[in-house]
Amino acid sequence: MIENKNQSRTSLEQLGEFGLIEHLTKDFPIQQESTIKSVGDDAAVLSFEKEKVVVSTDLLIEGVHFDLAYAPLKHLGYKAVVVNISDICAMNAVPTQITVSIAVSNRFPLEALEELYEGIKLACNYYKVDLVGGDTTSSQTGLIISITAIGKANEDEIIYRSGAGDNNLLVVSGDIGGAYMGLQVLEREKQVFLVNPNSQPDLSMYDYIIERQLKPEARTDIRQLLKDLDVHPTSMIDISDGLSSEIFHLCKQSKVGCNLYEDKLPLDPQFINTCEEFNIDSTTMAINGGEDYELLFTIKMEDFEKVKANPNLTIIGHTTQESEGLHLITRANTKIPLKARGWNPLANNEEE
Repeated sequence: MIENKNQSRTSLEQLGEFGLIEHLTKDFPIQQESTIKSVGDDAAVLSFEKEKVVVSTDLLIEGVHFDLAYAPLKHLGYKAVVVNISDICAMNAVPTQITVSIAVSNRFPLEALEELYEGIKLACNYYKVDLVGGDTTSSQTGLIISITAIGKANEDEIIYRSGAGDNNLLVVSGDIGGAYMGLQVLEREKQVFLVNPNSQPDLSMYDYIIERQLKPEARTDIRQLLKDLDVHPTSMIDISDGLSSEIFHLCKQSKVGCNLYEDKLPLDPQFINTCEEFNIDSTTMAINGGEDYELLFTIKMEDFEKVKANPNLTIIGHTTQESEGLHLITRANTKIPLKARGWNPLANNEEE
């Protein structure tokens, strides 16, 4: 966890629960007008006046969602915030506040938690959100992080998963698959390290996909981009569990089918090269990998001209009548049933 064995280690027991919270959160500035009272009382006080409040919570557990063998604590803190902000973005809302709760085992000194909170603070500053509360407790099983994100939006701006209609266009932001392949590289290098602890891997040729895994970014820019394009999506979801799984969620909620086109998938060259190196199919990895935190949404057909040339967006398919089901149209123009093989958090950390 900490490479330098001579670094000072301050026991968390010395500070106690409230002392620890005060120590870790004392340098978080307030950035939102809606934050009336943040950390330091029995509860935060927020005021959103006429806007609707959007709330989302995620849990990150050591050994299930992250491995500290290759995930620096500072990166982990940053990513933990991003994971939740992405859900607020998927509602077409603006993230405003977070709460952070952690459970830690006695192998973590204060200095380790300071690293974690430094990453949380960087994310708060970058995304202009306020840390307004949380909790700390002990753990028998390592590090557990629970973050709740709060956002705001006017009622007519909020987008649900359930609004897609027949013959809407499927659109995705950014590129997909990179985070999963970054994880495969890190896992491979971990195994090499376990055999030879003196090995120093050169990961420069994988910098983009590793960053996609260790330090992803939430697409807070898409809300304004769509507003500038005068496009109001009919449904939206973030791609955290894999494109195939998210398409299933969206189509089920909207009661539609879909055709997803293999040749339209936005794939980064580094992702493609790494798939070739690992001798695995890039399409399979792209639609099932997960953790990209891009946004998948549907728009009406008449909005095609508004988004077709935008470098941030890619049209990857269209919805159909529910009775037609969900299909992948291959590069050979073969129509095959689409299967949801993305992340299942209740399947022992294995793909379905």
